[in-house]
Amino acid sequence: MRSFLALISLAASAAAAGADAKPNVKPFDPSSLSLREVGARNTLDWRVWLEQDGNPISFWHDIPLFPQGNVSNIINMYVEIPRWTDAKIETKRNEPLNPIFHDDKKNRPRFVFSVWPQKTYPFNYGSIPQTWEDSTVIHNFTGYIGDNDPMDVFDVSSLEPPYVGQLKQVKVLGGLAMIDENTTDWKVLAIDIKDPIASMVNNVDDLEVLRPGSKQTFYDWFIYYKVIKGSGKNFIYGGKFQDPATMLSTIGESHDFWLKLMRGKTQKDKINRDQTSNPRWCKTFVDASNTTAKFKLPAKSNILPPAKRPAQYDRWYYLDKDFNITPGQVIEE
Repeated sequence: MRSFLALISLAASAAAAGADAKPNVKPFDPSSLSLREVGARNTLDWRVWLEQDGNPISFWHDIPLFPQGNVSNIINMYVEIPRWTDAKIETKRNEPLNPIFHDDKKNRPRFVFSVWPQKTYPFNYGSIPQTWEDSTVIHNFTGYIGDNDPMDVFDVSSLEPPYVGQLKQVKVLGGLAMIDENTTDWKVLAIDIKDPIASMVNNVDDLEVLRPGSKQTFYDWFIYYKVIKGSGKNFIYGGKFQDPATMLSTIGESHDFWLKLMRGKTQKDKINRDQTSNPRWCKTFVDASNTTAKFKLPAKSNILPPAKRPAQYDRWYYLDKDFNITPGQVIEE
């Protein structure tokens, strides 16, 4: 009887010790990041995972919103679409660790048409980590639900174009409240802190002084970039750029939406919440050293030659002053 009680006591002590033990989670370190790319670009099987010390982590959930030692108007972003490229690359919401992938429509990779005078994307486009545009609530500012993605950000710096998956620190200058298919789809205007003019600009009007024409050019681009494919003009709520204070408040709200999602207070299907940085969220936490095996990910990069892009995306298309397609342009389906 004594030995049986001793065995129970030993088991209880071991269980308590296990419960108190915490996984060895390394703090987020930008210098330890790398990418694991698998497949051919311009195909639906292509994926890019973010790694820390060679172990896959989540772009969306593991990169912090603010850089270490941050100033309040400087945030992290990760690049999905580098400037002057046209592949519609996004964050895969419903796969483990949310890799970057090539979005599709009707089971074909999506691209963006080049509309004169712009050649595809005139800025670096990406997502703000640890944010979520909640699709279960009506957003106070716009009166529409969120689009179910992390917040979009466009970096207008003049630096050499980045690569897909690159982490950047950017200064928030404002943003556009775009309504896309009856959802709130914020576009945060930002500039890389390494840009030569970053310290001299605090809002879109400062940017316009130093880079004349940029304010209207970027606004118009978001209005017309879907016209060629037949979706019509986009609608910008308020008809103008919102100021940095409004955008920083909105980013904070979106971060709170994300926190509720990760803590399970907001339920949403088809969003993968696996993360490697917060053991307290035990239902979603995965030890980074085990992510490759747990999620059966490819063990290393295997980059294949890119697939050929459809020829129609090599052309320039033209709109008149009212953003209507000018005659004589053939769009292939």
